[in-house]
Amino acid sequence: MLKQDSPDKCTAEKLLKFNLARPIRHIPKNAIILNPFSRNILTRVDGLYSKNLCAIDCSWEKNNDPKKFLFLQKYKLSRRLPLLLAANPVNYAKVGKLSTVEALAGSLFILGNTNQANDILNKFKWGHTFQELNSNLLLEYSTANDNETIIKIEKEYFPHLKY
Repeated sequence: MLKQDSPDKCTAEKLLKFNLARPIRHIPKNAIILNPFSRNILTRVDGLYSKNLCAIDCSWEKNNDPKKFLFLQKYKLSRRLPLLLAANPVNYAKVGKLSTVEALAGSLFILGNTNQANDILNKFKWGHTFQELNSNLLLEYSTANDNETIIKIEKEYFPHLKY
């Protein structure tokens, strides 16, 4: 947690408050690390290698430089999420501008942990909107086994974006 957002808007703080996440000082070597700049994309297969999921809680406005995330590449399971739409009030319907809870929930859906994803989203008034906006995407992503399939799905849903 880099404490870059207002505490009352920080979704990670709320997850901690409800004991749905825990802060860490050091990233476990076998953890799946959500890294928005990773070349590898999260797929359901990654769940076979680790049960630990780690998100870096930080501000998009202050961390839009890929160089700041290079240190995460040393981790074997550094992964970017497939493209999803944000439902949070700050970045509603923006592609990829997810809050920490949205990133974790999206990951959990893809990894097959639907109940856990719903549990964390239910703590937010707009949580159900995330699932509604992304229901078809999450379903398709959760059946994909590799990066190529994920990219194909992304191009189908977001043809206007460059790869």
